[in-house]
Amino acid sequence: MGRHGTIAGRKAAQDSKRAAMFTKYARAITVAAKDGGDPEYNASLRLAIEKAKAISMPNDNINRAIKKGTGELAGETYEELKFEGYGVAGVAVIVEALTDNTNRTTSAVRSTFDKYGGNLGAPGCVSYMFSRKGIIMIEKTDDIDEDALLEAALEAGADDMVVHEDSFEIITDPSVHTEVHHALSDAGYEIAESDVEQVPSMESTPTNPGDIKKLAKMIELLEDNDDVQKVYTNCSIDLYEE
Repeated sequence: MGRHGTIAGRKAAQDSKRAAMFTKYARAITVAAKDGGDPEYNASLRLAIEKAKAISMPNDNINRAIKKGTGELAGETYEELKFEGYGVAGVAVIVEALTDNTNRTTSAVRSTFDKYGGNLGAPGCVSYMFSRKGIIMIEKTDDIDEDALLEAALEAGADDMVVHEDSFEIITDPSVHTEVHHALSDAGYEIAESDVEQVPSMESTPTNPGDIKKLAKMIELLEDNDDVQKVYTNCSIDLYEE
C-alpha cells in the first residue's frame, strides 16, 4: 500500500475532514481561476472543479471561489509556499501550502514538525528524493479490463500503470497529466483521484511503532491546517492506517 494506501482508507480520511477539504479546494479553485474563469479554456480550473465536485462541494461554493479568482468578488491573495524537512526516523516530508499569511503558515508548520520530533530544513534538502509526476487513480471494479485501461492510458500519453490492491495508478509526465485525465474520463472511466504529485524515488521504512505513530500524527495535523494543500512523505508504510 505504501505511499497511497487504499482508496477506501483515503476516502474515510477525507470524509472525516470534509469542511476542511472544502476550504482547501476553494483556495485551489481561486488560484486556478486567475488564469481565466471558464473551465472549458482553463484546464487547471476544470480539474480543480472536478476534484471539488468529487467531495460534494456545493456549486455556490465553487462559483464563489471562481469569482474571487477572476476578481468579480473581493477575496484574499494566496501565495504558494513549499516546506521541506524530516519527520522522525529520517522520513522525508514536503508540505505545499496556499496562504494569505506567510508568517502564520510558516510558524504553524514549524511548530508541528517540532512537536512530533521532526525538523524543517532548507529548500531542496529533501526534494531531490522526489519527482513530480501526474497521478491518476481509478478504483478497481469488475467491469474494468486491465489491458484495455492500460492501452487507453498509453494512447492518451501516460508513461506507465501500476496495479494496486484496490486501484489502478496511472503515471504521467506533469505536462500531459490533464490531457490523460480527461481522455480517460471521456472514455468512461471513473477517476477516484487525480493530481500532479511529488513521488518519492527512494523510500524510508520506520520500524519503531512509536515513531510511526508520531509521524502519522504529524502528517494528520499538517493536513488539518487550512493553509496546507498537500503533504508528501517517502514513508513506505500506509500512514492512513495508523
